[in-house]
Amino acid sequence: MIRAVLFDLDGTLLPMNMEEFTKGYFKLLAKKAAPFGYDAEKLVASIWKGTGAMVKNDGSCSNEEAFWKCFASIYGQDALKDKAIFDEFYANEFLTAEQFCQFNPKAKETVQKVKDAGLRVVLATNPIFPEVATQARARWAGFELSDFEYHTTYENSCHCKPNPEYYKDILERIGCKPEECLMVGNDVDEDMVAATIGMKVFLLTDCLENKGNKDYRVYPHGSFEELQDYVSLECT
Repeated sequence: MIRAVLFDLDGTLLPMNMEEFTKGYFKLLAKKAAPFGYDAEKLVASIWKGTGAMVKNDGSCSNEEAFWKCFASIYGQDALKDKAIFDEFYANEFLTAEQFCQFNPKAKETVQKVKDAGLRVVLATNPIFPEVATQARARWAGFELSDFEYHTTYENSCHCKPNPEYYKDILERIGCKPEECLMVGNDVDEDMVAATIGMKVFLLTDCLENKGNKDYRVYPHGSFEELQDYVSLECT
């Protein structure tokens, strides 16, 4: 029987077209940074490189540290003083990126049913965003971070999806064994990898991400309604 359910955020609890969201969000960020001398094209490329550094993080530092170390390697150490500009962006202008997302009331309903069943809930969103941006995205989906026992951000994490170590970190934090947990997500590569360490998984197909065109039917999958049924079966 499962004791905890881990929910991905982007594309799972928060419906979105990932490409559309990323494009819109980067445009907002470039506009914010332009007056400070940042060329839009180079900035976007640098953000991607910083994201890559977080994905490759071996656990020796936080994802936040990995990102800014990479950023400084591109722009120089003096660029670290501009971190305040980016923090300000995520606290303010980033909020308008909600326009690139949708809303599904079934997400809130499902999480509540899971909690009503006596299960613990974790917001297992890929920790490439700061806390303030994670809070914003959770709210767009109808949640507060306090609705979850634990959530991952780039400040409190030292691994990223699809590294299985990311999931092991969460299990250690909440004190659960892999077989006691269910990972729910929409990305075949990033979320279903939890199965490799013994976790149960459920692929939400509403906003399916399957870059490798894998046969996702090997995993339990479906809509929020089907997820609710799956959780009910796992709890009996």
